[in-house]
Amino acid sequence: MAGRSEPPEGTPPEGLPNSGDDDYRSVVFDESFVRAARLQEYSASERAGDHAPAVRILPPPPGSAVPGNSRRQVMLLVLLVVLAFGTAVYMGVRDPAAATSDRRPEALRATVVPLAPRGRVPGGTPEDLFEHSPAAQFGTGAEGIQLPVARSTDHFSESQVLAALTIAKDYLVESSVDPGVLTGGAVRPVRLLLDPDQLDQYDAGFASSQAVRSGEVPGAGGWLVRFDPTRVSLAGGVRANGTLRAAEVGPDILDVITDHTFVYPLRPAARTGRERADGASLFTVRRELHFRYDAEDLRRHRTELLSSYAVGGPQACGASSDPAVPQSWSPLLAGQQPPAAPVAGTGTDPYATGAATGTVCGTLAPTAMPGAAPAR
Repeated sequence: MAGRSEPPEGTPPEGLPNSGDDDYRSVVFDESFVRAARLQEYSASERAGDHAPAVRILPPPPGSAVPGNSRRQVMLLVLLVVLAFGTAVYMGVRDPAAATSDRRPEALRATVVPLAPRGRVPGGTPEDLFEHSPAAQFGTGAEGIQLPVARSTDHFSESQVLAALTIAKDYLVESSVDPGVLTGGAVRPVRLLLDPDQLDQYDAGFASSQAVRSGEVPGAGGWLVRFDPTRVSLAGGVRANGTLRAAEVGPDILDVITDHTFVYPLRPAARTGRERADGASLFTVRRELHFRYDAEDLRRHRTELLSSYAVGGPQACGASSDPAVPQSWSPLLAGQQPPAAPVAGTGTDPYATGAATGTVCGTLAPTAMPGAAPAR
């Protein structure tokens, strides 16, 4: 039979299936397959021994892993991938200044200075008054409060600096422009932007006149601008202009300083519905505010108000606000004048830039009045 190339029964006819070993012709046992086998048949002499098994189990080739080790390696690899992914996610969302600060907000330092005019307050339509005042080119409402270009600091990213500037602008809009706050008695819009540790101070400034007079807490005028709606009403949109500046003062502290002038067209509170259209006047308030933030404040869109300095007029020195609306401004309206002549001098111009001065009462510079030459 050796060397025979065809089966004994001959070659099957074409088209008929082969039998026997033809079913396994596609199976090839090459040398590498044989070497990798874990079972090996004993030789004839080895099988002659007593109780000799038919096959023996070979040790794994060098460098190969047993199934148990393989599973452990797979689990270890999965664990490393999970840890790497978690670390990448954490580093991606972590703020550069994410450490929570244990710092407690300071008490607000507030100064409110009325500016008395030297003569009668000019009157007219809001349009004419604005056109002949230094506020002629100011923006209206929130558009007058422009954000500067935000730049990163050593410990705060550009987006964090922009967030701080945006919160400061929101505070200015709510506390200085919102009609509901100006003449509607609303306090909540401003309160929502404050650090929780300052809320007791804020609430006390509106609830306790005695505490305000004694200096125990800052008055409402340090937190916001408002008028007594029984005396005055808004005659148009508020004009605004000024600057915002951000600066890092520590690894986890970011400050924003704002300096803005707000101009309010006012008229006497409506009583008959037949008020004269030319009976309006302008009331100007310059506010310098110092805000402070940590990373938590930025995430929660809130701020700490460190200091507030405001000068405003025309208003008579010593004028008291209505007890129903404590710490509100008491403007002199069109045609009115202060009962006593103010102190002589150049006066304070709320439109001028630079450090504001005055601690009790000042004189409103003539250049700040409509129709006067603008300040140079």
